[in-house]
Parts: sequence; C-alpha cells; structure tokens
Amino acid sequence: MSWLSTSRLPRPYDTERQSVAWTRWKERTVVPKDGAGVALLDALFGNSPYLTETALQNPDFMTDLWRQGPDVVFGDLMAQLSTAHSEALSGAKPEAIAVTLRRLKRRAALTVGVADIAEAWPLDRITGALSSFASGCLATLTDSILLQLSRDGQLGIGGDPQAAAFTVLGMGKLGAGELNYSSDIDLILLYDRDAPALADNEQLSRHFVRGARLLVQLMSEASADGYIFRTDLRLRPDPGSTPLAMSVQAAELYYESVGQNWERAAMIKAHPVAGNRAVGAGFLKDMTPYIWRKHLDFAAIHDIHSIKRQINAHRGGSTIKVLDHNVKLGRGGIREIEFFAQTQQLIFGGRNPALRLRGTCETLRALADAGHVTSHTAEELVSAYGFLRRVEHRLQMIDDRQTHSLPSDEAGVAAVATFLGYDDPMTFQAELLDTLRCVESHYAHLFEEAPSLAGPGGNLVFTGTDDDPGTLETLKALGFRDTSSAAAIVRRWHHGRYRATATARARELLTELMPGILKALGETASPDQALLNFDLFLGNLPAGVQLFSLFKSNPALLELLATIMGSAPGLAAHLARRTLLLDSVLSPDFYRPLPPAAEMTADLIAALSQVDHEQDILDLARRWNNDRRFQVGVQQLKHIVRPADAGLAYSDIAAAAITALCDRVERHFAETHGGFQGQRLAVLGLGKLGSREMSATSDLDLIFVYDIPAGMEESDGPSPLSPIQYYTRLSQKIVNALTALTNEGTLYEVDMRLRPSGRAGPLANSLEGFENYHAQSAWTWEHMALTRMRVIHGPAALAERLTEIVRTTLCRPRDPATLVRDVADMRDRIAQHAPPKSAWDFKHLRGGLFDIDFVAQYLALLHAANRPDILDPHPAEMLHRMAAADLIGREDAERLSAARTLLSDVQSLLRLTLNGDEAAFDESKAPEGQRRLIAATEGSRDLGDLQMRIGRETDAVRAIYERIVEAPARAAGWVSRKEGKGSER
Repeated sequence: MSWLSTSRLPRPYDTERQSVAWTRWKERTVVPKDGAGVALLDALFGNSPYLTETALQNPDFMTDLWRQGPDVVFGDLMAQLSTAHSEALSGAKPEAIAVTLRRLKRRAALTVGVADIAEAWPLDRITGALSSFASGCLATLTDSILLQLSRDGQLGIGGDPQAAAFTVLGMGKLGAGELNYSSDIDLILLYDRDAPALADNEQLSRHFVRGARLLVQLMSEASADGYIFRTDLRLRPDPGSTPLAMSVQAAELYYESVGQNWERAAMIKAHPVAGNRAVGAGFLKDMTPYIWRKHLDFAAIHDIHSIKRQINAHRGGSTIKVLDHNVKLGRGGIREIEFFAQTQQLIFGGRNPALRLRGTCETLRALADAGHVTSHTAEELVSAYGFLRRVEHRLQMIDDRQTHSLPSDEAGVAAVATFLGYDDPMTFQAELLDTLRCVESHYAHLFEEAPSLAGPGGNLVFTGTDDDPGTLETLKALGFRDTSSAAAIVRRWHHGRYRATATARARELLTELMPGILKALGETASPDQALLNFDLFLGNLPAGVQLFSLFKSNPALLELLATIMGSAPGLAAHLARRTLLLDSVLSPDFYRPLPPAAEMTADLIAALSQVDHEQDILDLARRWNNDRRFQVGVQQLKHIVRPADAGLAYSDIAAAAITALCDRVERHFAETHGGFQGQRLAVLGLGKLGSREMSATSDLDLIFVYDIPAGMEESDGPSPLSPIQYYTRLSQKIVNALTALTNEGTLYEVDMRLRPSGRAGPLANSLEGFENYHAQSAWTWEHMALTRMRVIHGPAALAERLTEIVRTTLCRPRDPATLVRDVADMRDRIAQHAPPKSAWDFKHLRGGLFDIDFVAQYLALLHAANRPDILDPHPAEMLHRMAAADLIGREDAERLSAARTLLSDVQSLLRLTLNGDEAAFDESKAPEGQRRLIAATEGSRDLGDLQMRIGRETDAVRAIYERIVEAPARAAGWVSRKEGKGSER
C-alpha cells in the first residue's frame, strides 16, 4: 500500500450513499483490514456513483487495485488488451472482441480514476493512460474488422490487416495523448487506394465504409458491460458530403484545395493510433506544407485570428462565474488555453519546427522557449490547464457523463469541491475564479487587435462540425426559425463546395462578413428563405472574392442584396439565375425610371432580331423582360418608385414583350402559312394590363381579334389555312411564347376568359364577330371589363377600329334599372363563390377593390351615353372625371380613389414580397422584417396601425357601394342570394 497516501484522498461528501455502498460491499466480499483501503473506498463511495458501481461489480479487481497499485494493475490491463489483439489476429469476430474491450474499459476507467483521486499519477500520466488504452482498443478492433472484411471476400489482404493500408488518425485529445475521463474520441479514417492489395477492387470505398460503420458502432454502443469509447467521425474532410472512410489521395486534395484554417488547427494534433500507422504517418508528412505554412500573407493571419474570435463565441458563459460554468468552453476555460497554443503554432510553426508539437503544455513551453510568449505566461497557463483538467475529470467521474459544466447549485459545487479534496468549498470557488480570470487575461491579449466576430446580440461560430448552442440562440434572435439548418448552410459555404468560396481568400472575407450578412438577412421579410436564396445565389456565382470585397467596401449593397433575398422571392430567384445583374445594380442608371413603352419595345425587337432559333428567341425575351422587372422590383423595395409608378413600368414592360414576341411569332408563322395581305391581328389588354396597374406577379388578360379583307378564303403561304384556323393557331403560338417555361424562367400567365363567349368561344375572334357579340350577346359584366381595355399590339387602322367599337359599346344607352341589378348581382355572385380568403384579400374584401371598381364601372356604363369623356381604362381616373362632371359626389370619389390607392399599393407590395397571392399573407406569422416593410410603405407606425387604417377605408367604401349600387338595385327589385333568388342577368 506504499503507493497510496490517505492524506491525499478526498473525504466522502454523501455519507448516506457511502453507507449504502458499504452495505453492498460487505454482501460481496470482506472489508479491507488496512485503513488505507477503507479510506480509498470511502472516497469512492461518498463521491462517485459510477466508480462505486464499478468497484461493487468487480470487488476482486478493486481489491487487487488497492493492494498492488494502479501502475501494476494498469500494466496488466494493457497486457490483456494485447492478448485481445492477438485473438483478433487469430480470427476472433469483431463482436466478440468488442465484449472483451468493454469489460477492460470499465476496469481501466476504475484504475485511472483511482490513480487520479489518490493523486498517484500526474496529469500527463492520467491522460496518457486513457489515450494509450483507447488507441489499443482501436488497434485491436480495427484489425479484427479488416480481417472480417477479408474473410467475407471484400478485401484481398489474406491474414495481414496491415496490407489493407487502412489507417486511423486520432484527432483532438486522442491525437494529443490528452484524453479526459469521459472523452469522445475524434477519428479520421483513411486508406491508400494505391496499395498493392487493394488493386482492382472496384468496391473499395463501399467495403471500407462498411468497416468504418462497424467500428463506430462497436466502439460506441453500450451494453450491460458498458461501452468502449464514444466515437465521432465528423472531423473528417467535409463530413456532410464525404464517406466515413476516404482515400488519402482524396483527403490530400481536399485539404490542399479547400481546407480551412480551423481544420489546419485540428490537424496539428492528428496522430496515427490504429491500423497501418505508416500510412497515417506518410499522409501527415505529405500534409506538412498544408498544416505548417512557411509563408502566411496578411489575409491568412487574419483568418487565423478569426479562429480565436470564433472561439470567443463558443465559450459557454458570457461571464466568469462558478455555478453552471463550463470549464472547457466557458470564459477562462480549457478551450481558450488550447487555442492560445494552437493559433500561434499555425502562425509560427511553419518557420520553426520546434513548435510542431501535439501536447498543449509542451507547446506552451515551446512557445516560451521561442520567445513568442513569456515564461511566466506559459507556466501560468500550464498550471491553469492542470487545475481545470482535474476539475473536468472530477465532474465526469461522478456519473461517467461527458460534462464540463459545474453544478448549478451551491450544494452540487460543494460536492465537487469535496471530491477534489477541498475542506471548504469557498476555497475551491476562489481558486477556480482566480484560475479562470488568469486564463481569460492571457487569452484576451492574444490577437487583441482583431475585431470581434460576435454577432448582434450574441455570437456566431461556424468552425468545426457541431452546432454551437450560443450561435443557435443568436440566429434565433436575428429572426431565423430553423437555426440548425441555417448553421449547416453557413458551414457548407466554409467547406468551399461552391466556386464562390473555393479559394482561401474568399472564405477569409466571408468569415469577416458573416455577422453583417446574417444580420442583414435576419432583418428581411423572411430570414430563412432569404438564407436559402442567398445560398442559391452563392452557388451560381462564378467567383466570390470580388463580390465579398465589394460587400466589405459597400455595406449598402449587402443590405440591398439581403432585402432582395428575403423580401422578394421572385427577384431573388431571378438574381440567383442571373448573378451578373448585381453589376447593373451598382450603376446609377439602374435607379432611374424605365424608358417609355415604345422605346422598350424597339429595344427588345432589335435584340430579338439578332437571334433566329425559336428557343433563343424565347430565352432572350425572358432575360430582357425579367431583367427589367427585376429593376422595377428593386426600385420598389428601395422606395424609389411608388407602387402606382411601378404598375406603369410593369405594364409597359409587358406591352413591349407582347409586341416584340407577336412580331417574331407572326413572321415565323408566315414563313409556313403566308398571310392575308399584311398584318391583320390585334391584341387587346384588359384588367391590370389595360389600366396599366400590373404588379410583380400579374397575369395578362388578353383578347385576340383579326380583320380579313372580304373574299380571302385562305392564306397565301406554302401551307395555306382558312382565317379561323390561321388566327387560332397563331394566337395559340403567341400564348405559348408568353407562357412557356424555359431555362430562363417564365414570362406571364395568360388569362383569356374575357374573350367573347369566354372559354366556350374561339381563341381569336374576327372583328365582325367581336363587334356583333358586344352589340348583341355580351353580358353586362363583360362591358364592365371593357372599360379597362386598350389595344396593346396591332396595325394602326385595326387598333383604331377596335377602340371605336369598344367606345360605341360602352356609350350605348342602357336601362338604369336593368344595369344596376346586373352590377349588384354580379358582385353578389363573386361574394358567394369567391369570398375573401383573408383580411389581405383586397380584391374580394367587402369594401375592397371589386366594390370600388364596380362603382366606377357602373357609373361609366350608366352615364357614358351622355358623357363619353368620362371613359378611361384606369378606374380612379374615371372617378376623377365623373366627379368633375358631377356624376358622383366629390367626397365619395376622393374616398374611393384614396382607398383604391391604399389597397393597390399594399397589394402590390404583398405580391412582390410573397411572389404570389396576397391573400395568403398571415400577419401573425409574418417575419418582423416583412411587417415593417409593408407598414413603412404606407407611412404607418406598424402593421396593426395599417390594418386599422384599411378597416376604416373599406368600411367607408362599402357604405358608398351600398348607397350607389345596392340601394338602387334593391329599389329596382334585385334581391341578394343570401336573401333569395337574385336577378338572372
């Protein structure tokens, strides 16, 4: 018992648990006769449930341990491990080997724990023993698995596992020989595909992955005998996209092309621990230029500084404290000491091989010897490291939990202090605080000129492979909902999978920009979607350094890009496809008004004249159209143009696209089918296209009308067609040209339900048929729709004739009673069949856009016979003209126009930010950025204020509608469908 000094043993903290354990011990074996053995068991029984249970399950082993001492017993355990290795080489199955290793691991844990508690071993012996035992287990199990693969016919290595050229690199604490009591072990599994025994094996990767999966499973899974070691392979190159085991050649290519500085820091501690160690050693030798760079430019040093700044974010506590403090990740913790050493190794180790060490303490002393830190600093950090590792071990010994945090209550801390040998817990707390402050002080001076990477309101860390809890909290505070996915996306950027992030310089810039990027994306209407859109945008960039440098020098551009990505899905999708558009955004011309429709039409016609193939024509038209719609959308987001002005621009862009495509389609069609003595087709625009009020997602309401000279029975081309066949096919081709989805996206949806007879009518109508239909057969609602008609494309004479026909139709005298009943009944039908989907469905809302437009269109049809000057495609302009003619009260007209402007503006912005149906907007779930954007556009304090304003306006509109339309309709005998059968027509 000479190895054991009872004065160094901690007293038992939990005497009740100690008493229960002694009772169970006496049931199994005899009480030690010497006081030292009793004191040792007291220390276990009163402080560590895990070690107590292990001792009670192995009383004979425990007896040998206190009698012979940990040196002898651990030596015997390593001998037994060697025997297990021999059994593996003799053909024992991996599963059977794993059972043996679990039993040995439990005994090894008890042995090392006793040596630590009794202070029989120094720290390096404790961590070295744990590391050597873990390496022995890995070597034994790896060889057993490789031989099993050979027996299964998957590897041609005979009985020699070394021939597999498969190596296990220990990373982190295992690689450094510094395992803690309940460490995970981080591994990288590699094989040399050029090894002779692996030649011509086409399934090599698949077989080694199978072996890797079995290795992790057997090492990690728990049974009645416990577990061997929890094993993690996520430090391998780009773990999200690479197999569990990869070739050394692929690993070399990864590190040399896209390896990050934090991965260089991780590789400092890499060490072959199992398998063919020569292969591992050769790989690390080849990696020397990557890990130990002799020449570092400023950007590389800046990025190494960022490792320290990101570790700032990784610290588990924002302040130094005792309760619940994380002694590994918290301020002043073990991680800070490790990175104090590693980051300086990265900078200076390329020129000084003496710094290329794996151990933390030996590195600190080497840094002092080289003059990079003072001896005083090195020794203080070495001492702190030893103290904190002892605390960490005690925390883990209690229940064999992989924890690094002190208890959150005073009693729990007192228990830990007692386990560490303190008589007074306050003495422990004081020493702990002094140690943490000492580490923090030295760490804070490391790269102190480097700016913080702390994000707004928290920290942002994307090194390594795990989600940092503090980073997830920061992302949540920034507005992201799926924070884990957001963190994974950012890590993917750093892995260099995109061309934009393939270079080290690009990733270094991205690291520095990350807080600003995430803050900007988080402030958008939809942060999660913004991040996905930005990810797609990055994925399509040909390079990143220039753009990231631009973001750094021009933060406003980053804010704009973030706004597009998170607030306008349609614009984001187009920008992701057309990343070169970002160059145009920098031009002052980008923010000027678009040219007139005629000028844009000429521009597009000229562009299309340069291409001949139909697919090229469609693609070019879409690029041209979407680029200009993108420009208008950005101007709208930046409040450079009001929604009404944006509506004019969107409509002129659509008109230009219709005219230019009609021109090309008609000419191509004529090459086969000829024509009828020149251009004979006109395209009429109705709805928002007709009134020039289109939004970012508006469709096109179109009517096709043709006029054929008398006596022409067929076209004059090689394949002649009758007029109805000719213009039906031509119209269909024009619709296809406008609606087809190509690689450049889409142009518009086309709605032709407003043509004569609707869906039952022909796609194109003759001029005579169009005129006769509206003179004899059209419903009142079809004439209401005609109030917003304008000719978009066609020969001047035909356009003039169509305008006259529509004007004549609208100015026809009407029976007031019939008219008002028809209008009220049509509005009632809509209300019954298409009720508002939400409070934001402004078209269908009571007092919404339908009610306003129905008032304007009703009064236009009622009075146009006597006052044709009131007609205009824009309903608000008609209301203005009618008020000037005393056909509606000025107050009513102003109220209707103001409400229409408000609802149309908000609708336009919702369609821009939702890329679709504004009725789907849910203010309770909308991100704060979108809520602010919509409210600010209308000058409201917030969304609630805007909703109250909309409510007041729609109530007023409904009252006007009921007074002008519904009341006269009821007086004329109309009855709502809610009350009874409405008028039929």
